[in-house]
Amino acid sequence: MAPPKRKTGGGRVTPKGTQPGNRAPAAAKSTGDAGPAKSEVAASSRYTPKATRRQLIPPNWIPIIMVALLIGGGLAIMARYLVWTGSNIPTLVGLVMILGGLWAATKWE
Repeated sequence: MAPPKRKTGGGRVTPKGTQPGNRAPAAAKSTGDAGPAKSEVAASSRYTPKATRRQLIPPNWIPIIMVALLIGGGLAIMARYLVWTGSNIPTLVGLVMILGGLWAATKWE
C-alpha cells in the first residue's frame, strides 16, 4: 500500500495586490570591497517564454520525390524478378529507393 500523500503548506507566494509592472527595482547590494556592486535579479525577469517554432513551408518537390522513390523502388524489385534473375543488385537498389522514399515522407509536413 502506498504511503499517504504529504501535505504542503501551499498558499500565495507573492503579496496580495502586487503586479509584475508595479514592483520596485531590487536594491543593489554592495560589499565592503572596491569592486562593482552585484544586483539581484528581479523575480519577474526569471520567466523565459517558449521559443516560437519557425513556420517552414515544405518545398513542393518533396512529395514528388517521395512518390517517385517509392514507385521506383517497387519497380526495381519487380524488375529483378522479371529481367535480371541472376543478380540481387536490383533488389538492393529497390530497397534503398524505398528507404529514401520513407525518409522523404518524414520531411514532408
